[in-house]
Amino acid sequence: MNYLSTRGAAPVTLDEALRKGIASDGGLFLPATLPSFDIRDFDSAEDIQAVAGNLLRPFFDGSELADDIEKILAETYSFPVPTTPLPVPGGKLSMLELYHGPTAAFKDVGAAFLAACLSRLEGNAASPLTILVATSGDTGGAVAAAFDKRPGMRVVVLFPDGRVSERQEHQLCCWSDNVLSLKVQGAFDDCQALVKAAMADPRLSSLHRFSSANSINIGRLLPQSTYYADASLRHFRRTGNKPGFIIPTGNLGNGFACVMARAMGLPIGPIILTSNANRTIADYFETNEWLPQSSLQTLASAMDVGDPSNMERLRKFSGDASVLREQMAVTSVSDKQIRLAIKQDFAEFGFATCPHTATASHTWRHLDAAARQQDWIIVATAHPAKFETIVEPLIGESVPLPAVLQDILSRPAVATRIQADLKSLAAALAGN
Repeated sequence: MNYLSTRGAAPVTLDEALRKGIASDGGLFLPATLPSFDIRDFDSAEDIQAVAGNLLRPFFDGSELADDIEKILAETYSFPVPTTPLPVPGGKLSMLELYHGPTAAFKDVGAAFLAACLSRLEGNAASPLTILVATSGDTGGAVAAAFDKRPGMRVVVLFPDGRVSERQEHQLCCWSDNVLSLKVQGAFDDCQALVKAAMADPRLSSLHRFSSANSINIGRLLPQSTYYADASLRHFRRTGNKPGFIIPTGNLGNGFACVMARAMGLPIGPIILTSNANRTIADYFETNEWLPQSSLQTLASAMDVGDPSNMERLRKFSGDASVLREQMAVTSVSDKQIRLAIKQDFAEFGFATCPHTATASHTWRHLDAAARQQDWIIVATAHPAKFETIVEPLIGESVPLPAVLQDILSRPAVATRIQADLKSLAAALAGN
């Protein structure tokens, strides 16, 4: 299978798309064709690893990794990805729990898959591949954990200083010598712009052999589509209904993965993308004008994105706002509404949710009567213990730390502060 740039550059193989992360013309890679499935194609797939194998095998056609798919998926799905029914009247609501991985966030799935692929394609200790990753909280930790101590791999994590939770910051900065953690004096969008600028710089790219582990890399999107496939299949087999998904959205990779899964024939109903006070996507759906903005700092920090990269993919894949409005909806949820939703979730569900997941639960509670008749799956993207300073005062209880976070927080953390410019990044990469 070939992969095409959203901006028209020559097609490449999966292996080249994984290595490069971003196309030579600055565009993002998309499959040249999307495979089509019948629900019956998954009749023998009893768990998420088997579903993922069926779904992703066509994408590996012609890849050096084709014979290693099962091993790659075994490394990717080393933890459970359950869908839990929620105690609401009518029983039409469930939660897809994506926070049981090594850093307690949904990014663990894509990061583990990408690390399993790239370590097989590269892994040259004499000339390591440098993975650049901009993060607004969770991506960097997941990528660092996935690539930690892998031979021939170097990870550089860029995160906005003072704009992630204390526990999130710790998990960005507590890894081995092959992980460099950089506090950028700016917002997430500045971190993302630095990654793109570095990868577009011929001298730096040649010197450090860059790739990306943000959701701009197709290796992040492909595995994320598998948990939507698995959750929708399980729900459909149990109820005969196609569930809708309500998805917290920042850089739009997770939402686009669901769009891809539905386009491939999986039994997925309506899709709602929920953003926080960063309204770039919501405004685009309302006005038809794509106007990236400076990001705002909110309680749902991992979604603080003013220029979501994957909108370029979504527009190339589906069309402009007038088309997209027919295929999905977008909501914007304020900090005040997030706080209220966290309280309501704890009272009604019996457990805490993180601020990002709360944007989805708020959206569900405010659907109209007709939409509430639909079966819905709320996507829970991070464990609430990562946001204890927000969640615990609202619910009046402490949130127990999962074992994976206990381990991470017990490690020493080190980071380097840099300015939001390419010269500062180049100096940090050189060890200056």
